[in-house]
Amino acid sequence: MLEYTSYALVLFALGAYVLLDGYDLGIGILSLFDRDDRRRKEYNELIATAWDANESWIVLAGVVLWAGLPGVYATVLPGVYLPLILMLLAIVLRGTAIELQSAASGYRRGWGLVFGLASLVATLCQGLVIGAVLSGLPHRGGVFTGGTWDWLTPYSVLCALGLVAVYLLAGAAWLQDKTTGTAHAWAGRLGRPLILAVAVAGLVLGSGLRLADPQPLRLDQPLRASLFGLAVAVAVVCAAIAWYGFGRRPDWRPFAAVAGTEAAGLLALVAVTAPVVVPPGLTVHAAAGPHGSQLFLLIGVGGCMPVVLTYNIYAWWVFRGKFARPPATTAEAGRPSGTAAASGQPAAVVPAAGDGPWAVVVARRVLLTLLAVGVAAVSQDVFGGVRVWIGPVGVFVFASTALAVWIRSDRRSAAVGEFDLQAAEQ
Repeated sequence: MLEYTSYALVLFALGAYVLLDGYDLGIGILSLFDRDDRRRKEYNELIATAWDANESWIVLAGVVLWAGLPGVYATVLPGVYLPLILMLLAIVLRGTAIELQSAASGYRRGWGLVFGLASLVATLCQGLVIGAVLSGLPHRGGVFTGGTWDWLTPYSVLCALGLVAVYLLAGAAWLQDKTTGTAHAWAGRLGRPLILAVAVAGLVLGSGLRLADPQPLRLDQPLRASLFGLAVAVAVVCAAIAWYGFGRRPDWRPFAAVAGTEAAGLLALVAVTAPVVVPPGLTVHAAAGPHGSQLFLLIGVGGCMPVVLTYNIYAWWVFRGKFARPPATTAEAGRPSGTAAASGQPAAVVPAAGDGPWAVVVARRVLLTLLAVGVAAVSQDVFGGVRVWIGPVGVFVFASTALAVWIRSDRRSAAVGEFDLQAAEQ
């Protein structure tokens, strides 16, 4: 029975990830459609408070799969390697963009674009992975036997588009709860069209699952059918509450209802597929690891999950309420005292100075991308014991170059006063 506990932990971690990281991915995608730099800066600051804690749930899900259900891990990862790697790279770039945007005095449009596009790419890749698993991955004896592009199916593409709609809805609900002014009004207007989009996606994906899934959906069993019907009914009720709540107070109601819809949708999916984890035919029991590994996993992850959950709750409590801009910004530094207050207008976000000519900026970002690829190559060769691409001399040259770039960046930051904390506070 321990394998079903591991299965439940995977579902809980994935559900928490979809709920928590789903809304900030949705806000990232929404930022691509907003042309107001001030609001986009606000979106970034909202996400900067909790994005790292939200993403910790997918790490826990991966650990449980690796140790508790190694058959699923060995089948799914090789089958969806390309979209999974793209998703991880997008998450890394997205986190970098959030932190650098938050540290900037104004709004950096380049990092804002990275934030939005990386959010979109990560969401699409997650949908492709979900659709590929539901469509069935070729395997034999817990080992993937398919090809490189087996994950790309019509159903996986539809899942990717459907997940974008779900995350956009969660993002709009979160914005209504946490913002004021024009951002709050915009989120209220977006909510109902996005609910319709999610409803259409649910109908299309639910109907298409019969064709995409190579195993029959056993809804002829009374208990399974009852659980599925109950989950669908809860999802419909929560969607109706969200529909009524968008554009009305209390502002927390749409997000709570969207969270209920997402949880009910996950339970409906489990009701029609369990105990099969990867179609066709890889069940929870067949994919489970040894009893000792299961027990060790449950003790370790069982101790970590309350800590992560406590951290999430604490972060939500600390940053509860509406987002409030600082009382003074860089734009007010050159104004006479009392000018901003007398005007009654909140301070505008001043666009930060550019990084230089566009060709230099493009060249620097291309080099940074190549540097990231080099880091991956070094990690594979050194820690994997392969050493095909790079040897000890190459490691020394690579590390020395990275250290020189680091020192140069620090000296440049110190020259422009970024390390002068007293001036920054003033």
